[in-house]
Amino acid sequence: MPYKKILRRTAWSVLILFVLVNLFAGFHAYKFTHFSDTKAPRTDPRKLSVTGKLKTIFFGVDNPRPVTRRKPDRPYQTIHLQSNYRIECWLLKTPEGRGTVALFHGYSGEKSSLLEKAYAFTEMGYNAVLVDFMGSGGSGGNHTTIGYKESQDVKTVYDYLSAQGEKNIYLFGSSLGAAAVLKALHDDALRPRGIIIECPFATLYDATCARFRAVGVPGFPLAGFVVFWGGVENGFWGFSHRPVRYAEDVKVPALMFYGEKDERVPRPEIDAIYAALAGSKKLVTFPEAGHSNYFAKYRYEWVTASRRFLLEH
Repeated sequence: MPYKKILRRTAWSVLILFVLVNLFAGFHAYKFTHFSDTKAPRTDPRKLSVTGKLKTIFFGVDNPRPVTRRKPDRPYQTIHLQSNYRIECWLLKTPEGRGTVALFHGYSGEKSSLLEKAYAFTEMGYNAVLVDFMGSGGSGGNHTTIGYKESQDVKTVYDYLSAQGEKNIYLFGSSLGAAAVLKALHDDALRPRGIIIECPFATLYDATCARFRAVGVPGFPLAGFVVFWGGVENGFWGFSHRPVRYAEDVKVPALMFYGEKDERVPRPEIDAIYAALAGSKKLVTFPEAGHSNYFAKYRYEWVTASRRFLLEH
């Protein structure tokens, strides 16, 4: 076979492979950041058959739009604010009025998933504002940027509370919500009294690798393509979404929670973010907890650490 013919065939093979990999990555990026209209529960990769895993590997995980599962069992006020979209919040007030904690949910979550923690804060004497990020619950939109543009929702809520005259504002975020809180403080120099964050990922690339690990596939090199296309499809440079970098600009007091059996965020990512935080800080870990599910086994420890943090700051 002539040398030029071999080169031509090789070049075509590489080109076709490159196109297929990018199509694959585009599918995954879209599924990762856009919610579907299906009523079926979100796909759990750990419970899939071999055929189901293969389908998920090639076409991504189905991700139904998060809907409000329940409402508070005590008096509350619904607030709508204009941010990236019109976002919906619940305000739970307490007579003591020591301050206000704004709570931000994680990936595929919505504000009712934060009710137990909101109740805990109100029992400590703090008002609680539970926020639906864009694309979730009662807020507008149908997609997520894994905390990148959600940081604007954090700023919108912070600005609203400041305009209402609240001086003691605390920001709480879990997973994606934690990333959004860190980015909001990095971008806008917000000065809450303190932040409480749970299991933030270090970078969007790391979070994408974890998504591949969940179905038993190595993150490299496909995760990089997914991060690239996720950014393109949502209007930002995906590789710049780095909570570990945002943490360097966080000078307010920070309390950080982590479950030692977290299958999505490895301990080195947590250690890197904790080391980067520039203000006073404390890390509390739970030996038998997974990703953000701390109340099941460690409610007392969580509440005790949070109460101490709020009283000290």
